[in-house]
Amino acid sequence: MQTFLLFIDKVSTWIGQVFSWSIVALTLLIVWEVASRYILNSPHPWVFDVTYMLYGVLFMMAGAYTLAKNGHVRGDVLYGFFTPRTQAFFDLILYVLFFIPGVVALSYAGYQFASDAWIIKEHSSVTADGPPIYHFKTIIPIAGTMLLFQGFVEIVRCVMCLKNGEWPSREEDVEEVDVDKLKAMVGKQ
Repeated sequence: MQTFLLFIDKVSTWIGQVFSWSIVALTLLIVWEVASRYILNSPHPWVFDVTYMLYGVLFMMAGAYTLAKNGHVRGDVLYGFFTPRTQAFFDLILYVLFFIPGVVALSYAGYQFASDAWIIKEHSSVTADGPPIYHFKTIIPIAGTMLLFQGFVEIVRCVMCLKNGEWPSREEDVEEVDVDKLKAMVGKQ
């Protein structure tokens, strides 16, 4: 089972790392547009559309990666003081009640948005003669599906922690230094 969990972690990590290169493309595009606009006095209206689409791709595809690395924000002030079983209990409840329904809704709605966009070959309406966006809308259900797979892995981890009393290992565990420092400070008083 642990091998399967680590495999999904590796897939999420690989996808996150591949799409992280979109930040380089985004940066280069913005630098090129600023130089073009202010040095050459030749702005390109479509660049605005493409930059927010690239940022959206980066944001969407980073979700599963961040979940695999245990990097999503939570109330660590209290959470860090809980035993692993208590953490797993709360995580499991929150995954089942909120995460899974939310991500299923995201994937379903995203599929509908992408399907409709492909049918009409949708273009951006933010700027005149905007670039096509149906390719980018396809990222929504893909990101939702990846997030759903990673969420199921996290649910299995919660169940394993409830059984064993400790969290199963991750590909690369992310240790939250602030929680450890907070525990050490509280322990000294």
